[in-house]
Amino acid sequence: MDMLHNVIYGFSVSLMPANLFACFIGVLLGTAVGVIPGLGTVAAMSLLLPITFKMGAVPSVIMLAGIFYGAQYGGSTTSILVNIPGESTSVVTCLDGYQMARQGKAGAALGISAFASFIAGTISVIGIMLLAPLLGKLAVKFDAPDYAGLFILGLTLVTYLASGSRLKAMAMAIIGLLLGTVGLDPVAGTPRFSFGSITLLGGFELPAIAMGLFGMSEVLMNLEKELEQRDIFTTKLKGLLPNRQEWRASVGPIGRGTVLGFFAGILPGCGAIVPTFLSYALEKKISKTPERFGHGAIEGVAGPEAANNAASGGTMIPLLALGIPPNTTMALLMGALMIHGLRPGPLLMVENPDVFWGIITSMYMGNVMLLILNLPLIPLWVKLLKIPYYLMFPLIFLFCIIGIYSVNNNIMDIVVMAVFGAIGYLMRKFEYEPAPLVLAFVLGEKLEEAVRQTLIFSRGDFHIFFERPIGATLLAASVIMIAYPLLSGLMRKKSSEH
Repeated sequence: MDMLHNVIYGFSVSLMPANLFACFIGVLLGTAVGVIPGLGTVAAMSLLLPITFKMGAVPSVIMLAGIFYGAQYGGSTTSILVNIPGESTSVVTCLDGYQMARQGKAGAALGISAFASFIAGTISVIGIMLLAPLLGKLAVKFDAPDYAGLFILGLTLVTYLASGSRLKAMAMAIIGLLLGTVGLDPVAGTPRFSFGSITLLGGFELPAIAMGLFGMSEVLMNLEKELEQRDIFTTKLKGLLPNRQEWRASVGPIGRGTVLGFFAGILPGCGAIVPTFLSYALEKKISKTPERFGHGAIEGVAGPEAANNAASGGTMIPLLALGIPPNTTMALLMGALMIHGLRPGPLLMVENPDVFWGIITSMYMGNVMLLILNLPLIPLWVKLLKIPYYLMFPLIFLFCIIGIYSVNNNIMDIVVMAVFGAIGYLMRKFEYEPAPLVLAFVLGEKLEEAVRQTLIFSRGDFHIFFERPIGATLLAASVIMIAYPLLSGLMRKKSSEH
């Protein structure tokens, strides 16, 4: 009964006109972001983060979350019609979606993509409702040493599961932690690394870092590329509702992709990209006719599209229940919550149930909106794809400058954003991932607070971190993850010598 009461309360919050409008704007912008190749969800959320300063906590996070899962819908449109993934999570959809379009089945591909996204998104919302409160009740038992272990494990997972070099990811995480120490000491109140600057006295702002590393650097990278000719496949979009045979072929992949994506999304660092490849590989493996994959198999569209949308729901669980952002997108959502004085984690559902349950139920409302909006707006998205990028980038730069200045009315924030934009560009050129830096920056403050509270309580005795079973287990898991690659590398080296 408590669950039913909470869900009803959540819908009463998410159905308020302001929150419903924020959800609509979020999913609409998210779909547009997914359609436009080269912009990206993180960049779009970074650009819009300053706007949330003038909004309430609930509509702010609802809008940003809508951009996140709405982009998963939009990314499939360009994959199917243009053979260019609007989102990295839609790369796999290109393989069979575009081939279906060339065979005159663009409508069926877009239709099953929309329905698979809706089904997976709805089931993932139910999963959040069931799992997040259970994890939250467990996390309430955490004390400061346990939180320190949890945050260390989160940082370890970010570097361990990095797609590139782990050494580079670790370096970025360390830099993120160092950036988080700039400003006033949280305990003593003395300046640290401010060098007499009033701007640095308050520390670096997350919007300035995020907009620079992701928004501005993304524009610079796109400007460097040659103008690509997008071959938009023109066909009559008929048969948007899949027929019985197409549904029969897609039901299994949608179910398997949903389960796979949801539980993979919970894992920190996994994100929504890996589940799409796993889903595609699984469907091809169990298919009686694997030779059809890559030549227009509808299962190759249904499974991955369900996986990426289910994963976007799964990533909300660590953030809402434990206060740990599993990826960069969730770090931005966490930043939005902290901007409004809220504490993501187990106490969120106790202290701010309107925020917790409002966000969850709004995701269901957003999925309904996306199903209604996605198919009728496809002709509009096709026209949007034809806008040259050189006409779009000045507007993006202008929006960055206006947005970051509106946060504190401080021109130095624009300078900070520009500096991080240049740094982000160089990081991408030399293949350094910005995600570990941002995640470490967000977690660094909470980690420092937990460690210093623990040491004050124990009067400087570090044994306290290993005395509590939960904290000791989390620290042991972190040590194993750090040591395993080193030990396996040494063992391979010895075996090659023999």
